[in-house]
Order: sequence, then C-alpha cells, then structure tokens
Amino acid sequence: MSKSSNPSGAKAIFSVVSGNFLEMYDFMVFGFYAHDIARAYFPTGSAFASLMLTFATFGAGFLARPLGALLLGAYIDRHGRKRGLMLTLSLMAVGILMIAATPGYATLGLAAPLLVLAGRLLQGFSAGVELGGVSVYLSEIAPPGRKGFYVSWQSASQQVAVLFAAMLGLLLHRLLSAGQMEAWGWRLPFVIGCLVVPALLLIRRHMEESPEFAHRGPPPPLNVVMRSVREHAWLILAGMGMVSMTTVAFYMISAYMPTFGRDVLHLGDIQSLVITACIATSNFFWLPVMGSWSDRIGRRPLLLGSTGLTLLLAWPLLHWVTVAPSFLRLLLAGEWLSLLYSSYNGAMVVALTEWMPPEVRTTAFSLAYSLATATFGGFTPMICTALIQETGQRAAPGLWLSLAALCGLLACLGLSRQRARYLASRIRG
Repeated sequence: MSKSSNPSGAKAIFSVVSGNFLEMYDFMVFGFYAHDIARAYFPTGSAFASLMLTFATFGAGFLARPLGALLLGAYIDRHGRKRGLMLTLSLMAVGILMIAATPGYATLGLAAPLLVLAGRLLQGFSAGVELGGVSVYLSEIAPPGRKGFYVSWQSASQQVAVLFAAMLGLLLHRLLSAGQMEAWGWRLPFVIGCLVVPALLLIRRHMEESPEFAHRGPPPPLNVVMRSVREHAWLILAGMGMVSMTTVAFYMISAYMPTFGRDVLHLGDIQSLVITACIATSNFFWLPVMGSWSDRIGRRPLLLGSTGLTLLLAWPLLHWVTVAPSFLRLLLAGEWLSLLYSSYNGAMVVALTEWMPPEVRTTAFSLAYSLATATFGGFTPMICTALIQETGQRAAPGLWLSLAALCGLLACLGLSRQRARYLASRIRG
C-alpha cells in the first residue's frame, strides 16, 4: 500500500486534531470569560442570576450536540471522515464569529443574547460529531497495538486549546486594565479564534481518508444507517454512561475552574488562570501516557480504577480545598483530578470506538458522547454554581463529580462484560 493511501504517524494525527483544537478553544473561552459575558449580554441586576443565564447558554450548546451527532455523523459515515470534518470545522467558525461580533445587550437589547445563543447552538451542532469523527479517524489509521496512543491525541489536542486560552487570558490581563477587559478585552480571544480558522481549514484539506473507510465499499443508505443506530440503542446508552465521567471531570477542571477559583474561593484572576494552565499541561502529558498504557494492560483496569478513585475522593478532595482555600491547595487538587481524568479518558475513548459497529461507528460514538455531554458535562458549570448556592457548601461540586464517576463505573462494568460475552461467542462460533 502506498504511503498516500495509508495515513499514519505524526502528520496524520496533527492534520485531524488541529480542527479539534478550535472546537475546544471555542468552548473554553466562553467558560473562561463567563463573568464578562454575563455583564455584556445578561444584565439582570443579580450577579448570580446573570452568571446562571450565561452558564445556561454555555450548556445550551451541548443540547444541539445530539442532533449534530445524528445528522453530521450519518453524513460522515456515508461520505467519508475527511469531508465531514471539513464541514464541522466550517460550522464551528461561523458560530465563534457570531459570538465575537455580536454587540452587547445595551446596544441590541434582547437580540444580543439571542444571537449569542444561536452561535452557541451552531457550535454545539458542529461539535456533536467533531470529537467522534476525530476519534474514529485516529482509531482507523492507528497501527496494530497502538490505538490507545493514537486516539488519546484527540483529547490531548483539547488540552492545547485549554492551555492556549489560559495563557492568552494571562497575557490580556497583563496588558489591559480591568475596565478594558470588561468593556471589550474579553472579545479578543473569540476574534483570535476566528483568525486561525483559514489555517486550520487548509490543514484539514490535505488530510487523507482512512483506509478502513476507503476500502469499505459503497456507503449504506441513510435509512439503513438509522436502522442500525436504533438496533444498537442499548450500546449508545451504555456508552453515554461511560462518557458521563470524562465529560463532567473535564468541564469541571477546565471550563469551571476559573469561576470556582475566583468567585467561590476568592482567588485572583491570574491565580485561577495559572491553575487552569497547569491542569491543561498535566492533561496533555498524562493522556498519551495513559492511552499508551491502555494498549499494554488493557482498557478495563484503567477504567475501573480511575472511576473508583474518583467516586471515593472527589468530595473529600474539594472539601479539603474549601476548608482553607489557597492557590497551592487548588493546584494540588486540580493536578490529582487531572491524573484521574486522564487515566479514564485515555482508555475510555478508544474503548468506545472499538465497541461501536463499524457501519455506524461515527454516528453511534458521537451520539453516546453528545448525549452524555448534553445531559451531564455541558451543564457542569451551571450545576456546580446552583449546588453551591442551594447547599451553602463550597465543596458541593464534588458530589456532582462523584455521581458522574458512579455512572461511568457501572457503565464500564456492564459494557466490558457484554464485550467479553460477545468475543467469547465469536470464538465459539
């Protein structure tokens, strides 16, 4: 097989995950600047109410993910990984431009938050299949015995986006005054996201189709794809349970961390962003390590071990931080959660690609992931804010993370047993 027909290695990984960077960057800057967005688009007279509306808009983007997973996933399964990933990147670019260019409530009135909401919904629609499309592509081009390592770069590329967004935030806080940041400085990260789109489109334009898809033969009709999805609904729902742990953990230690550090623990903006940058760096290191380790020891030990530890330690860890809040305590807690998240995610994403049927792999994987994100992860910042408000306990987000870990643990146990029975039946057959 010629080199051109067998995309693999660093170049192929970079080509596909570069657009994934933009997807996560869009979501992170919205979470990072939720405080400023609340003032610009949701002026209610109550800081809590404005922040809740902002986080509700943040979460609304995730509600569009299942629809994007179904429609765009079917498109990718029929027309190819390359064409579909070019389309998702273009849609994401339009969404981020809408947020960057929309004037505030003082200028447009109610139309301003509605336009921002529309931008978030478009971002969510495209992101519904972005992660699945990237993960499936990487699993299909990976050499034997290296799938965990290859697929882990999907999540690792997201950490680069988090780190870049955090470092950009630190730079802006150094260069601009607090008044300038509140007035217009928070828009600059969105504008920068728009500016990198042409380069990312060019990179993806030169990516090659995966050999597995190219050699699969004529694509099945759309009604056949949808019927296969319905037949594997139980697998999608179980996959949704698996994803709940990783999506809640990720959005808690990344998108919600700056707000938690500033508004709950009363640390400075700089300190909160530094901690977020450190967590992203840690994730970037551990994700490929754990993905590679899952290739050696199997997916199950990492899946069960990380969910079990998270279930037991999430509440005590955050309670320890909130009893005596400090930069060091929050950093140490974030780094420990980073290790648990990376251990789980490094094995979970590749396991899910392996367990999904090839003919609907992108659609089924994306549906499982987007449903979990819409139900659990995407609303994590809002749920954490509400839990603290209602319970009066600053460590209450630990309960939400523990619940997600329990869902992940039960789903992993169920799916791994089902997988073992399926393989045993094939051997007997």
